[in-house]
Amino acid sequence: MLRELLKRVERARVLDGISDRLQAAVQAVAQPQAVQDALHGVWLGHPLHPALVQVPVGAFLSAAVLDLLPGRRKAATTLIAVGTASAPPAIAAGLLDWSQMTKDRRRVGLVHATANAIALSLYVGSLSARLNGRFGRGRALAFAGLSAASAGAYLGGHLAYAQGGGVNQAAPDISRVPEDWTAIGPLYELPSGKPAKRVIDDVPVLLYRMGDHVTAMIERCGHETGPLSEGEVVGTGAEACVVCPWHGSTFRLRDGRVVHGPAGNDQPLLRSRVRDGIVEVAQP
Repeated sequence: MLRELLKRVERARVLDGISDRLQAAVQAVAQPQAVQDALHGVWLGHPLHPALVQVPVGAFLSAAVLDLLPGRRKAATTLIAVGTASAPPAIAAGLLDWSQMTKDRRRVGLVHATANAIALSLYVGSLSARLNGRFGRGRALAFAGLSAASAGAYLGGHLAYAQGGGVNQAAPDISRVPEDWTAIGPLYELPSGKPAKRVIDDVPVLLYRMGDHVTAMIERCGHETGPLSEGEVVGTGAEACVVCPWHGSTFRLRDGRVVHGPAGNDQPLLRSRVRDGIVEVAQP
């Protein structure tokens, strides 16, 4: 039943109107590039949202345990306050990641966010009741909030693991590249200081030559598999970067480092070398 329900949510085009309006609002609010990069987790090297949610989730779950024990009202109330206060940054990061996803993922993400919004509202009510001495009501609201948060977590797990939202979409291509060194073409055919696309075992690879050194990275963008070879190159020399033509994720060509989001992960690199004038690549 749960699987069927999730499939229906994925296909629920009726949610697209709300989703599109919310997407536009989120992107307008988080317009400065520095804000987007911070919330996407560019500085961290992977998406920030999964790390941030650990604080409110941990606080709320711990509060539930204390609510079952005698004489732990004050400690439980403190944890509810910590969880409530730490939720907004996690929500902000999650909404921005969500705004850059495909429609089917955004449908599930919208329901996920709704469940979490209900949970947070219940926890705010629980905190208010506790501070006013109504501990029985506060406990009841907290357990209701934990139930809603659990439903939201289930949807979030489906979004991440079943639909691949937020994961590095380029990583699976690494295993499709041969483990042994494999020739991919002569060095002289590669323009110096400019990226070039080659294909090995049906895997597109982006090569970047600097003198006699060549960097090889997976050509499909890790965010949503956009064709990096069709993207604009910005900067020069060692700081040259390629910009994904689909969503604007920016990666430094010499090492694959993510410079701007929405990608939160570096672009996967392959081993590369030049032997007798031939460029060879292999799995890391």
